[in-house]
Amino acid sequence: METFFKPMYDSQATFDNNKVKMTKINSQSQDNPFQNLANRYDKWFDSPRGKEIFSLEVACLQRLIGNLEGRWLEVGVGTGRFAKALGIKEGIDPAQAVLKIAADRGIKVKLARAENTPYPAETFDGLLMVVTICFLDNPAEALGECYRILKQQGRLIIGLVPADSSWGRFYAEKGRDNHPFYSAAKFYTCQEVIELANKVGPTFYAARSCLFDPPEEIERNLSKEIHPGTDPSAGFVAMDFRKV
Repeated sequence: METFFKPMYDSQATFDNNKVKMTKINSQSQDNPFQNLANRYDKWFDSPRGKEIFSLEVACLQRLIGNLEGRWLEVGVGTGRFAKALGIKEGIDPAQAVLKIAADRGIKVKLARAENTPYPAETFDGLLMVVTICFLDNPAEALGECYRILKQQGRLIIGLVPADSSWGRFYAEKGRDNHPFYSAAKFYTCQEVIELANKVGPTFYAARSCLFDPPEEIERNLSKEIHPGTDPSAGFVAMDFRKV
């Protein structure tokens, strides 16, 4: 079984109306295997198990978000799967290869780092970060930047694999075995993310949890349950932070 995340790289570009205008800060992203595996990563979502897990995580996020209001941006948009499913029309990510796929899905995207976005203060009503925070160079700086570009009363939705969950431990073990993706990840518990956010601005408001089947049992029937709060047995948790 394969599952891919969305690493963050140092480069910047703009993709508008599927036309690419790019200015690279550096070319390190070309040396990262994720650049060459974007299509493989994206195709995982079309696999039978990938479809099930993706649908469950989208349902969990939808249960938390409710109706989208105003202008939203996905930070770490990847290939645009979550943005499109949730109705979010804009996204940023520093990986060029995945952004081309996102643009083909109709997402208006810019190649940029979460720690340094190209937007003025108080631009967005909502921000989404799904399995992105574990790959950030500086999560505190990124959360502070999210706080800056959110409007007052704006929402920051973070989807993560908790470090203390069976899935977090599973991916961390892959990282220790020098997996090309997971070796770059640092997983956080829900409480660590809440404390980190509180230091730089966003205030924790609510959460929903899902993916209660451990990795070794994932080939069986997948539980579709979604629980309120940060359930310690969940492999995926969606968290709602507010700018108040």
